[in-house]
Amino acid sequence: MSNVGRPPKYTSVEEIEDKIEQYFSSCEGEPLLDDKGKRVVNKFGYPCWEEAPKPPTITGLALALGFASRQALLNYQGKKEFNDTITRAKSRVEEYAESRLFDRDGSNGAQFSLRNNFKGWNVDNEQKLEIELLKLESQVKDSQPAEETEDNFMDALNAQAAEVWEESNGEEEG
Repeated sequence: MSNVGRPPKYTSVEEIEDKIEQYFSSCEGEPLLDDKGKRVVNKFGYPCWEEAPKPPTITGLALALGFASRQALLNYQGKKEFNDTITRAKSRVEEYAESRLFDRDGSNGAQFSLRNNFKGWNVDNEQKLEIELLKLESQVKDSQPAEETEDNFMDALNAQAAEVWEESNGEEEG
């Protein structure tokens, strides 16, 4: 019986890990250095770059590893011997995107990437409704004066106590 199909792109975990490290290093960029090896900064104090840093992405990782598409990388992740290595590399990309959620300029792109490339980041409609309900409840509580909130609580507590009392009396009579 002969094996059919293309030979595997990588034969060892070390080989793919080396390529992954090269990709992440390339994302860091290359700073511009003066004759003394010191970083050059502009008049605002920001570093100048020979090659500007770029954000790590799943597609960028896939292309750096020689895959034709993001999906090809995800398929390769399904191979048992490469699963942990690719998962760890994807987690590094995820960590970058997650950190951009706190950055006003990168927030929308980060949300898109996290929702489409990583499990557990996509909020379904039921979760959205629950979140909106909690927001509304919080707004209602915040908009009521403290005394009114306490009165509403006491009214609800008294109503609950009356129900329990009626139920217990009904059981005793029946």
